Amino acid sequence: MKYYLVGYMYSGKSTFGRRLAVEKGMDFLDLDRAFEERYHYTVPRFFSVFGEKAFRQLENQILRSTASLDNVVVATGGGTPCHSGNMDFILSNGIAIYLRMSVDDLVFRALRSRNPRPILHGLPEEELRPRIEAQLKEREGIYLRAPIILDGTNPQLP
Repeated sequence: MKYYLVGYMYSGKSTFGRRLAVEKGMDFLDLDRAFEERYHYTVPRFFSVFGEKAFRQLENQILRSTASLDNVVVATGGGTPCHSGNMDFILSNGIAIYLRMSVDDLVFRALRSRNPRPILHGLPEEELRPRIEAQLKEREGIYLRAPIILDGTNPQLP
């Protein structure tokens, strides 16, 4: 059994993923942490030095390496399923769970986060909401392909 958690950044994929893994007696893998361990760069630093395209290529490799894993909950990055046919890969290799949240809740969490995400880093508060709204609108069709959709503000274990 393998679960892939998808959703916009700040939707709680890592937090819920750890909880789900404990509840189900499974291992937990956070793709961003795996990236940082493998390449010795934080995701924001890698973005600033090498750019998003290079990041997405390496992120794709890490995601594909999960094909051989079993009994694991994988927390993907917010953009992971939206590139390189990754959602097709996710759907054919495990059960996808979309942690769905409103723009208001995502903005609230982004403003309070101590870990700024590269795509939103440095945006003034008045630009944050329109950016999140636009990206979520662009990505949600992909996220909605997940067979399980949970309220990200209070996800209940499936």
